[in-house]
Amino acid sequence: MRRSPSGPPPTPASGERHDWQTIKKLLPYLWAWKWRVMFALGCLISAKFANVTVPLIFKQIVDGLDISRDQAVIIVPAALLAAYGALRFSTSMFTELREIVFARVTQQAVREISLQVFRHLHALSLRFHLERQTGGLTRDIERGTRSIGSLISYTLYSILPTLVEISLVVGILLVKYEPSFAIITLVTLTLYITFTFKVTNWRTALRRQANELDSAANARAIDSLINYETVKYFNNEDFETRRYDTELKKWTAAQITNQKSLSYLNMGQAAIIAVGVTAMMWRAASGVAEGRMTLGDLVLVNAFLIQLYVPLNFLGVLYREIRQSLTDIERMFGLMSTHREIADSSGAGQLERGRAEVRFEHVGFAYDANRPILHDVDFTIPAGATVAVVGHSGSGKSTLARLLFRFYDVQAGAVRVNGHDIRELGQDSLRAAIGIVPQDTVLFNDTLFYNIQYGRPEASREEVEAAARAAQLEDFIARLPDGWETRVGERGLKLSGGEKQRVAIARTLLKNPDILIFDEATSALDSRTEKAIQAQLDAAARGRTTLVIAHRLSTVMNADEIIVLDQGRIIERGTHTQLLARAGAYAQMWALQLEEREAEEDPA
Repeated sequence: MRRSPSGPPPTPASGERHDWQTIKKLLPYLWAWKWRVMFALGCLISAKFANVTVPLIFKQIVDGLDISRDQAVIIVPAALLAAYGALRFSTSMFTELREIVFARVTQQAVREISLQVFRHLHALSLRFHLERQTGGLTRDIERGTRSIGSLISYTLYSILPTLVEISLVVGILLVKYEPSFAIITLVTLTLYITFTFKVTNWRTALRRQANELDSAANARAIDSLINYETVKYFNNEDFETRRYDTELKKWTAAQITNQKSLSYLNMGQAAIIAVGVTAMMWRAASGVAEGRMTLGDLVLVNAFLIQLYVPLNFLGVLYREIRQSLTDIERMFGLMSTHREIADSSGAGQLERGRAEVRFEHVGFAYDANRPILHDVDFTIPAGATVAVVGHSGSGKSTLARLLFRFYDVQAGAVRVNGHDIRELGQDSLRAAIGIVPQDTVLFNDTLFYNIQYGRPEASREEVEAAARAAQLEDFIARLPDGWETRVGERGLKLSGGEKQRVAIARTLLKNPDILIFDEATSALDSRTEKAIQAQLDAAARGRTTLVIAHRLSTVMNADEIIVLDQGRIIERGTHTQLLARAGAYAQMWALQLEEREAEEDPA
């Protein structure tokens, strides 16, 4: 039975190349299919053995020619002709068999590595995803997985067969002829490969420069086109054209230099091959003239040389592509070795489902050590109760939700659920018990049904429809031409703010969590929509342990306790009535929001 290899060891974070380490990490994924690998290598060797045997048979055919002067008849042994045709076919057959057998190895390796990277990225902390560009991550994964196939293709189908063929040819030349033939072949190949590698390394820098200039010109053009209206407002079409042409001139010069370097490479390779072939043919021709070699030997030596140098013509391209593939794979393996900031402990427990008490116990936290966010925050949400946290922007309200979800771990104190420190609980069981309705609801570019069912993917259609009814979505869906199959667009942009919030409520209800978090769930809505949504939020919170994070105080009036945060510290706590009677910070915020609401309702 095949077993997936364990995750690769960490990749050093330096800018150095680690090609051999990258290859070592890749090999276990291929060796998981060792019998296919061995069979493919056997096909490779058989194909090359057949390929180098073809010139030997051709030599026998040439030497066996009997041309009659009286009759223009060429007599060739039929067996040799049959062998020649069979070997030609065998070369192609073994080559294709190798590709057929190895195709599954390559694709399964790509699949397993892609899955490991995908799982690992989902296991990384929120901090990692906030600091990295999603587009850059997907490009790293895309290039890395594509490069695995490219690397295997270049090495197994080009480099390795060429090395096998060189070994066979040199061996045959040493056995059948004087050592000078093998020496000339090896010296020519050494000069050819050394020259190719050195010039290719030089050309790589030129090509990279050309690519960077191409990207700069492209970025300039796209930036101008995106800001089309601004360009028109200021009559700057000619200015933008000149800026674009400046980048194009640089790119053109780099491309010309790049093309010249390619011509130098090709001419140098051709010169080395020409010298080698000339030297070999001179030795062979001398042998024929002196009677030590036959005409067939001359043909054999020439065929061997041509056969060797044809694949070497692409050596520069293969070398460059292999180096680039190794770089891309190394970057992808680097993602897999990224440290998981939030990980389950070895003996992580499971949170039992049911009524849950949440306690923030003298919590201190900072995203950056130089800028603390929370200071000695201590409060309890009794099972089935609703506690609201209010305060100005930047006071640390949303951080409480992230800590409860364990997107981050606290630096001081603890967050407990039913008495358990959540750092000692499995993340899956903890998050399964928590549902959230965020301020900015992000939906998948799929159907309404899919987005609601996402709260519990195994839920039946009846359960999804019941959750939609509870969130007051049923009438809205019924009015849509495509009903449940209506696609919501990228990030749900085809829906209004209120509609998106109802979808968020529905999928949270479908999840049926023991703990609910409303994180500024209505702050982005107008007053009318807010009132409509608030009724669904109150219904969803009934009987559940609920943490409400709010800016608008009108949404938390009925909370069992209201906590006022200021710069990460609790400065007031109590019910709505108690806090107003205290005439402190909460009362001031309430009065200010009343004035703002009256101004909105009566702008005159």
